[in-house]
Amino acid sequence: MKILCIYYSRSGKTKASMEKVAAALDAELVEITDGVKRTGPVGCIRSCMDAVRRSTRFLEPFHTERPIKDYDLVIIGTPVWAGRCSSIVREFLKKYGKECRAVAYVVTRGMERKRQEEVFAQMNLYTAAPYVCAVSLRSGDVGEDFWREEFLRELHETIIDEE
Repeated sequence: MKILCIYYSRSGKTKASMEKVAAALDAELVEITDGVKRTGPVGCIRSCMDAVRRSTRFLEPFHTERPIKDYDLVIIGTPVWAGRCSSIVREFLKKYGKECRAVAYVVTRGMERKRQEEVFAQMNLYTAAPYVCAVSLRSGDVGEDFWREEFLRELHETIIDEE
């Protein structure tokens, strides 16, 4: 099965989660960015404002081993900003979401997991089919490893082992 793990990470938390998921699945791992400086408090405010306005910018060029449409599964990782997926992932989804055969989501958050279903639904607006599996992780939380393992188990049960 050809699996792509593609993500944006402002603080490194989404990156760490996606590296673990990609390693567990022997998947290709690709980071995307829009080239905008988003570090520190000002970057955090800028990111939240972009998410609230649902604004997107052009993505910096990125490279995958094959066209997006040729992957059996695309796992998309994003931080949650102001109750929404990152503007960078929103732009990726707008541009490539309909090309994805099957998608799964890994969202990372700093707060409680109250609005994750809303974030998943927002992301589904740009894909050809709803996600097959999704997880919301809080970095450093006592349950983070457990929920990542549950996500991987569910992926195997629903799509990977079916191949």
